[in-house]
Amino acid sequence: MASLARTGKPEVDVAKKLQHVHHTITSTKSPALTGKLEVDVEIKASPEQFHDMFANKPHHVHRACSDKVQGCDLQEGEWGKVDGKSKKAKEVIEAVDPGKKLITFREIDGDILEEYKSFVMTIQASPKSEGSGSVVRWTMEYEKLHQGIDHPKTLLQLAVDISKDIDAYLAKPN
Repeated sequence: MASLARTGKPEVDVAKKLQHVHHTITSTKSPALTGKLEVDVEIKASPEQFHDMFANKPHHVHRACSDKVQGCDLQEGEWGKVDGKSKKAKEVIEAVDPGKKLITFREIDGDILEEYKSFVMTIQASPKSEGSGSVVRWTMEYEKLHQGIDHPKTLLQLAVDISKDIDAYLAKPN
């Protein structure tokens, strides 16, 4: 099982920072408690390269963005298999689809579950419609514990930043 330990960052005005990216908040059950956030990020790396970082080399993610991800440790199973967990933010890899360049994580323990009953994150890298590179779509589906908790908009900026850091890391010569 693989996990990504995230660092805490101060709240920022995410709406202003994310004007250049696609993001939506929709509700599927109770408008007050459940939601879905999406953000698309254009990168130069291929969909295969980006997907490979999360599906087969999540332990490299912290190398690409050490200021945001402190580490990733395999607790059980094998890298690239649907059975990953972590220490601080425990995530189970629920689905890996190499053909669609898609990976889905479910939070099973950690700080995020102090505010959310459930939290599922899907990352999918697709080829750009024109030119080289990719569009990475991060989808976050969640259920808040109560109405006093905000939608996790700050995680959209974290997803954008991680995508850009991984893109820069992948562009470096080995």
